Amino acid sequence: MLPTYDYGDAVRLTRNVRNDGTFPGVATGTLLVRRGSTGHVVNIGTFLQDQIIYTVHFLDIDRMVGCRDEELIPIDAPWTPSRFESREKVEAARHLVVQGETRAALGSPGEVLRVLREADGEVHYEVIFFGRVLRVPESALRPAATDAQWQEDAA
Repeated sequence: MLPTYDYGDAVRLTRNVRNDGTFPGVATGTLLVRRGSTGHVVNIGTFLQDQIIYTVHFLDIDRMVGCRDEELIPIDAPWTPSRFESREKVEAARHLVVQGETRAALGSPGEVLRVLREADGEVHYEVIFFGRVLRVPESALRPAATDAQWQEDAA
C-alpha cells in the first residue's frame, strides 16, 4: 500500500467532505469542505491499516481535513464541476421519459446517488425517483424546494 500523493502535493477534492464524527467541535454530518476545493497534503497516515488517509490543508478556508485517496485528484488533472453532489435532494426540471413512459414528472422529488463526470465535460447523475434509479443530465434537474417539502412529497 503506497501513497499516491506526497507531502506538499497540491490536490483537488472530488467529493463533499462531511464530519463523520472525527472532526472536533463540529456536529456530525456538517459540511467541512466542498468538492472542487484545493489544498496541499500536510500529512499521510493510515486507517485500519488498509486505507491511506491524507491530511489536506485547504488554505481558502484554513481547515485541515482527512481525505481518502479516491476523494482526491492532482490539482492539474481535468476537473468538471457539478451542480449537485451525492445525497443532495433534487427535483425533475422537466418530465423524464424512458421509452415513451414518464418515469418522473416535472417537479418530482429525487435524491442524487452518484455523480457521473463524462470525458466530454458533460455531467450526469444517477438519481432515485420513487424507488427507480434514472441516469439524468444536469440540465434536467433543479434543487429541491426544501428538505421538508421533499419528505412530504415522497411520503
